[in-house]
Amino acid sequence: MAVVVPAWIMITVLVLEAALVMGGLPVTLKLERIIPLGSHELELSRLRERDGLRHGRLLQSSGGVVDFPVQGTYDPFLVGLYFTKVQLGSPPKDFYVQIDTGSDVLWIGCNSCNGCPESSGLQIPLNLYDPGSSSTASPVSCSDQRCSAGMRVSDSGCSGQGNQCSYTFQYGDGSGTSGNYVTDFLHLNTILEGSTTSNSSARIMFGCSVLQTGDLTKSDRAVDGIFGFGQQSLSVISQLSSQGVTPRVFSHCLKGNNGGGGILVFGEILEPNIVYTPLVQSQPHYNLDLRSISVGGQVLSIDPSVFSTSNNQGTIIDSGTTLAYLADEAYDAFVGAITNTVSQTVRPVLSKGNQCYLITSSVTDIFPQVSLNFAGGASMILNPPDYLVQQNSVGGTAVWCIGFQKIQGQELTILGDLVLKDKIFVYDLAKQRIGWTNYDCSMSVNVSADLNTGRTEFVNAGQMSNDGSSRDQRKSMIALILHIFGLTGLFL
Repeated sequence: MAVVVPAWIMITVLVLEAALVMGGLPVTLKLERIIPLGSHELELSRLRERDGLRHGRLLQSSGGVVDFPVQGTYDPFLVGLYFTKVQLGSPPKDFYVQIDTGSDVLWIGCNSCNGCPESSGLQIPLNLYDPGSSSTASPVSCSDQRCSAGMRVSDSGCSGQGNQCSYTFQYGDGSGTSGNYVTDFLHLNTILEGSTTSNSSARIMFGCSVLQTGDLTKSDRAVDGIFGFGQQSLSVISQLSSQGVTPRVFSHCLKGNNGGGGILVFGEILEPNIVYTPLVQSQPHYNLDLRSISVGGQVLSIDPSVFSTSNNQGTIIDSGTTLAYLADEAYDAFVGAITNTVSQTVRPVLSKGNQCYLITSSVTDIFPQVSLNFAGGASMILNPPDYLVQQNSVGGTAVWCIGFQKIQGQELTILGDLVLKDKIFVYDLAKQRIGWTNYDCSMSVNVSADLNTGRTEFVNAGQMSNDGSSRDQRKSMIALILHIFGLTGLFL
């Protein structure tokens, strides 16, 4: 006789770092802050410059909980970088990689790399991947269909040496990387019923970079590589979902204050207030159809065609951008509406070309809500801290500036972390939609993953601490509480 597996399972995970779940369960990553700068008086021009470099990149099993330690920050006055540690190869070796929703490929600096940094200002050890030292590494040939997939998006080619599939990524800031594709095992530490195992793994294809140029050679924010979270076939999430390891959906909730942090999961965060809008089809990035902008409940007089999607126009969701950027033709109307609303209460001033305000009370008591209105009736509500940045404070007076910037002469709108924080975002690639809702990201979330097995499984994932304790110390405090809601069959 056999017992039918329950169709509905609730797993409550009390963790100090969240978890990635294999075999159809979600993947959860905890986000932590890192080293702050010496002063909050970081000029917006420097943030725009850094985002400009970032935008160059845009234009070019069985059950268990698998836990990835994620570090970094999105705060504009801290080092704007999220990174996680992955294990690759046999025997497994640790690599720190940037989490990047604006690109697709996971690539790691490899042995004999020219230009790879040897140290990092992030206080992390840097390692180089050596295919020759991994017993499970295998090169990807030019005839491999995955190489052909890369060629279709113009970043892969064929190496003259050894018939190997190669790639070159060139970024708008002049930096770049190139190398060859390899396949090897991505290892995951699975936690099940309080015990830790390390036998979960999946073979993936990733880049082995042998050349880095430009800012990628600098050590101040150096990591071992970049972990692309895009939607193309070579992204890790696409590879794992095609193997039946994870669903083709991921979510995040970035905490905006009190030490930062947040949650990033492979799976769908469940929250009743989430609204969805379709992804614009046939686009390489996460493009949405923005229809209008409201300030204080009043729709601005902006021609909707300003937000339409084309090669160099449209609205992009990008967690790697620090600030937010409005299409040139929409910017003045947006800033003017906010200034007109508060001009009787605060003193508007210009600071190095940026619209700022001298404020002696809370911005939430003075400034209006902003609504970004998308196709399908989905609106994104922005509270004042979602579009303002505090520049400095003198005595009892604070200087707050419009955090939205414009790219002169361009009609590209980019919603970065200034907007994305304090909200749940769900990237549902299977249904080609993105959803969101305002949320306190210090709270736990329910996550669902459905791999067409006839069941839905949940993880209640949240953070209990942000103190930076080691992962091994925190694991001793992990508890799994299983709630079986019902059975869908009978004993045989």
